[in-house]
Amino acid sequence: MKLLGGWFDKGMTWDEYVSGMQVNKENLLYIYEQYRLPAEDQLFYRQLRDRQWRVIALTADWCGDAMLCNAVLKRIAEAAGLELSFLIRDENLELMDQYLTNGKSRSIPIYIFIDREGREQAVWGPRSPEVQRLVDEMRSQLPDKADPRFETKQKEMFRGFKERILTDQSLWETVNRSIRARLEQALR
Repeated sequence: MKLLGGWFDKGMTWDEYVSGMQVNKENLLYIYEQYRLPAEDQLFYRQLRDRQWRVIALTADWCGDAMLCNAVLKRIAEAAGLELSFLIRDENLELMDQYLTNGKSRSIPIYIFIDREGREQAVWGPRSPEVQRLVDEMRSQLPDKADPRFETKQKEMFRGFKERILTDQSLWETVNRSIRARLEQALR
């Protein structure tokens, strides 16, 4: 079994990651300040405190999904007593390539939950199923890639997606529920 503690040690703290952000800092902090875990979820996450798990977050400032999910993860970490370590995807491809989405995409964020010894306990990412359905729906409305309007329409889609995940708080909760479900599975 591979040990991931060295990767954890290499990463940034929440404060270091946020202070270095250039693109989505205000939006990430907005979601973080607005989002509150439901009481029953806080109780569930508190059960994890004794396990002393840590989380390696593969992320990037430019990523809208990471903007949303990192804010929710921070709330979960506070309730569960999880230490967080943020690694920039493109600076850590050796690790990223071990956690490809569908075996081929470097999609982020990816959260690797590890125990004190650095053994992987659970992996989550890059999106909740509900957010993935939203992305799939939005992509289905794009013209064919050969269409000269594709690039413009894709940029509009990305802007619309970012606006939606910034304002639709029900999507924020889907991230929490999805992470919780993954952790419940890992605890069985």
